[in-house]
Amino acid sequence: MHCKLLIGLAYTIHLTSNFHLVLMQKPIVPSDLYRSIRDTLLVGLTGYSKQGQPVYAFGVGLSTLDKASAHCYVQSHIQMNEYRDRVVLPAASMMFGKQINTCLKVMDMTGLKLSALNQIKMLSTITAIDDLNYPEKTETYYIVNAPYVFSACWKVVKPLLQERTKKKINVLHGSGRDELLKVMDYESLPHFCKQEGSGSSNDLSDGVDCYSYDHPFHQQLYNYIKRQALNQNFAGPTKQGSLHVDVPTPDLEEAKIRETIESELHNLRGANGLSQTFSRIKVEGP
Repeated sequence: MHCKLLIGLAYTIHLTSNFHLVLMQKPIVPSDLYRSIRDTLLVGLTGYSKQGQPVYAFGVGLSTLDKASAHCYVQSHIQMNEYRDRVVLPAASMMFGKQINTCLKVMDMTGLKLSALNQIKMLSTITAIDDLNYPEKTETYYIVNAPYVFSACWKVVKPLLQERTKKKINVLHGSGRDELLKVMDYESLPHFCKQEGSGSSNDLSDGVDCYSYDHPFHQQLYNYIKRQALNQNFAGPTKQGSLHVDVPTPDLEEAKIRETIESELHNLRGANGLSQTFSRIKVEGP
């Protein structure tokens, strides 16, 4: 793997502004690796709200996070956050003629399975980075297409979130289409919301899946980071080596996480005859 981002566990360390700069000068190479990340960490920009906030779609339920190292997924996530703050939000401010400082995120739970809890450590790391370093950049998180198992997963994830983040989460019925149309036009709806019932829609109005490496948003983001790397090289050689990010250890200990998952699995088995045993769910360490 070409990604050298090392993720450490500490208690109260934030990312430094210098670290942000270094990350923006380190593209994920080769491009096929970046394509694999886009295929397995599903996120894309779909448009803007009526108030001008960028609308990001996240395919939480269908993201597998299994084609690259955890370091690369975290690096990609931070780069996308930095690109939002440096490029997307300023462009939105210019487009709408007013200061735009926040975005909206629509989280699609289509395909969510209990096996997603295998990624709890990496997901909590990404969440911790957002909570500590980008706490006021997301105005609202909309949860849509939540299957029955969402309640079990949510009981595990919720205690890992900061209170300020919990207050921004809005779980919508089904695809959330009608509620979301109150805050954005149809053209800006993520494709999985463009039908009245629950479930993911295949309507791709721009002809390219917003998650895809080939989507204009991801092409522009990737090219932007490559240009930053060229500018760095032009300015002179810099020290090569690994990067290290310190993020807080989740307040909920692994034993408590496992206990919660066991309890929820027991409830699900009692409710619908679920046969999957807890022994098949592993909480992965860093």
